[in-house]
Amino acid sequence: MQKWRIGDVTITKIVELESCGGAAWILPDAVPEACRDISWLKPDFMDEMGELKFSVHALVIETRNQLIVVDTCVGNEKERMPYKDWHHLQTTFLADFTAAGFDPAAVDCVLCTHLHVDHVGWNTMLVDGKWVPTFPNARYLIAKDEYDYFKRTDIAEFNQRVFNDSVAPIFDAGLMDLVETNHRVCDEVTLVPTVGHTPGHVSIQITSQSEQGLITGDFVHHPCQMARLDWGSTADLDADAADDTRRRVFADCAETPTLVIGTHFAGATAGHIVCDGDAYRLIPVKPEFA
Repeated sequence: MQKWRIGDVTITKIVELESCGGAAWILPDAVPEACRDISWLKPDFMDEMGELKFSVHALVIETRNQLIVVDTCVGNEKERMPYKDWHHLQTTFLADFTAAGFDPAAVDCVLCTHLHVDHVGWNTMLVDGKWVPTFPNARYLIAKDEYDYFKRTDIAEFNQRVFNDSVAPIFDAGLMDLVETNHRVCDEVTLVPTVGHTPGHVSIQITSQSEQGLITGDFVHHPCQMARLDWGSTADLDADAADDTRRRVFADCAETPTLVIGTHFAGATAGHIVCDGDAYRLIPVKPEFA
């Protein structure tokens, strides 16, 4: 288990899945031959062969007054073909969440950076054949532009399926708040618009005691994109806007104390962005371990 502190705020990483290799489906330029030249990716983000490491995890934010879950992974028992590695999962995520000292019933707020399959799965769980909220006392905050796009009936059938089992039940239960992409969640936590990957994509800014952190969401999938600014994702809905967002946020964070916590970064997962020639690199920060 990994923990980081930003002022009075604690962030804990709860892993659902980890993998190494097979990046071409999401980052087609990131083939091993090209990645091996980015030596600083080893060992946290890449193996010796140039295969990239990825993680699917939730991040739990503890402020003075709020318990917040950011992104809820893939989820168990869900129909996820053609993604066979995510189909009808049976992971220990919820048990691990509890073992980390968190009670699902005590969660005050769930933030989804966007509504893709690997960010909304544990919004709900299967109980007696029905999808019910996993965090029954939380408010689920979704950017309105994001919700409006994914509730459309003309989007891909797969995304409709994800919406129906992991998003719609939250709305139907009366637990969803549709907010702007710059919504202030509490004194320490604010949404930041980072659109392009999806229409209402947000990152999560954390500020406490003059310290600052940023949970990325999927405006960046892997630190290799800091070294290769033109490496976009096949899942970016608006490639040009996504490219603009990456360049802007990297530039804003570079050479600052901002702790950047990657939603899919494996290994150390968090670090500081520094300039590296015409691009950037991530200097990992050793987390606290529970």
